[in-house]
Amino acid sequence: MTLAISEPPQFSIAVESPRTILAGVDTHKDTHHVAIVDDHGQPIVDREFLAVGSGYRKIIEFVHACGIVDVVGVEGTGSYGAELARVLANAGMRVLEVTRANRAERRLRGKSDPLDAHQAALVLAGRGLSTPKQRDGDVESMRVLLAVRSSATKARTASINQIHALLVSAPEAIRQDFRRYDGNKLTIALARTRPTPGATPALIVRASVSI
Repeated sequence: MTLAISEPPQFSIAVESPRTILAGVDTHKDTHHVAIVDDHGQPIVDREFLAVGSGYRKIIEFVHACGIVDVVGVEGTGSYGAELARVLANAGMRVLEVTRANRAERRLRGKSDPLDAHQAALVLAGRGLSTPKQRDGDVESMRVLLAVRSSATKARTASINQIHALLVSAPEAIRQDFRRYDGNKLTIALARTRPTPGATPALIVRASVSI
């Protein structure tokens, strides 16, 4: 007798594919609040992290654990979020700069880090988005030097203006000493000044304008 061997039943196992997510970050000096939404804008989870190296690593782990990252929206990429934006970009994530949370939402619900982070995550709306500047390389070095130079120039101008104002109202003897100088020559003359100690207005003025 021949036994018929039946084929084993075929089972189809449904494997859930990883979901695509969007992340938003509300940045602060000491902490960053991260919110995750799905590709339909529905909130999934949010959490707060320290704004330090270990916190940045935990943010990357947290985001990857929630699904496939489409994009990360970060507030303040030019200030508190600058380093985080660099770290995320170096980790291969697409980073976009987002504006502050919707003002209408703030009026209705008040200031809230989770709310701000969720608003930052809603990048699908395509509003208020821009690619953050990569703060590295020669361009960043030049930006820092120009910022320092600009600040130094403003400080120098303010100092010179203050010295001129003091000399204009100074006693005649002091004005006479420096009247013939102008521009760099005045600066050199003031740098050579060695005022004597004292508390009279004339001596205080001489001490104040000496560089």
